[in-house]
Amino acid sequence: MTFPVVGMVGGGQLARMTHEAGIPLGIRFKLLSDTPQDSAAQVVGDVVVGDYRDLETLRAFARGCDVITFDHEHVPTEHLRALEADGVPVRPGPDALVHAQDKGVMRAKLDAIGVPCPRHRIVDGPEDVAAFAAEGEGFPVVLKTVRGGYDGKGVWVVDSAEEAAEPFKAGVPVLAEEKVDFVRELAANVVRSPHGQAVAYPVVESRQVNGVCDTVIAPAPGLDEELALRAEEMALNIARELGVVGHLAVELFQTRDGRILVNELAMRPHNSGHWSQDGAITSQFANHVRAVLDLPLGDPRPRAKWTVMVNVLGGDYPDMYSAYLHCMARDPQLKIHMYGKDVKPGRKVGHVNTYGDDLDDVLERARHAAGYLRGTITE
Repeated sequence: MTFPVVGMVGGGQLARMTHEAGIPLGIRFKLLSDTPQDSAAQVVGDVVVGDYRDLETLRAFARGCDVITFDHEHVPTEHLRALEADGVPVRPGPDALVHAQDKGVMRAKLDAIGVPCPRHRIVDGPEDVAAFAAEGEGFPVVLKTVRGGYDGKGVWVVDSAEEAAEPFKAGVPVLAEEKVDFVRELAANVVRSPHGQAVAYPVVESRQVNGVCDTVIAPAPGLDEELALRAEEMALNIARELGVVGHLAVELFQTRDGRILVNELAMRPHNSGHWSQDGAITSQFANHVRAVLDLPLGDPRPRAKWTVMVNVLGGDYPDMYSAYLHCMARDPQLKIHMYGKDVKPGRKVGHVNTYGDDLDDVLERARHAAGYLRGTITE
């Protein structure tokens, strides 16, 4: 029997961890990476170094692959359509992925299928931003370039028309949104296969620092059961209506008046699902592999009452390996996941997972480990 080859476009940590999930199944991976030093390129055996924005490079890469998937949303939509026309299975396909690539397209589609979102519209310039603000509660207003933003990049919170000039310098359309008065951010993670099977992970709380995910708590503490079910059903409905194949993360605002609004979509394994590596029966990465190969999906239920993921960000302390002795001795249940990246201030270089029955204890253990690895905690 010949095991399939999954072609992964993008060499970051998501590709690295997806490859790891396929190893026990005997799934072979082929990687299109920007450089040989990228996170996944260090561990995948079959690596092609090339530019994902070049169609002929993509076509050559796709030869010998049974399916193409991604660790980012930046491959040009028209290139993916060309691959499909060549007979290459692309999962998620371009008709779905465009909703994660283009925030304007995403908002229009979610409006059409009745999914609650912040008030929004495409704006033409600073004066139009001021008009948008006047139509609602006034400033501040959130501005987003419709393509290319992530981890807080391509997003501005502006307090006046004068502050609104910067986003338009990129020369791409700009989306204006109301600044939502939210209690916290949540994420609903689901996985869907080509034949329509879908599973939903517990809704999690996602805590951000400077626009970057810092901590994820699974399940979201204190979340009303009815609201959690509504979020899961919403995410499953979005996956079905958009024709998503693979993992879909739906980032949500929980508002002070008890609503949930969709903030962003990601059609790939996502930071808010990293907890599932150690905290779920089947991880987001394993289920993404299963989905793109149209295999039966695995059980998404949690293994423990609480699982906490904390990102390890680069700081001024590059020698993280020397911190293992302390972290592993202090907490033998700790799970450390490092990405093989050079340490740079603010860069995601790894994450830690902890789990248990006492949330305060689980949180403290995860934060201590991440802080010690970064060098902000020294005892």
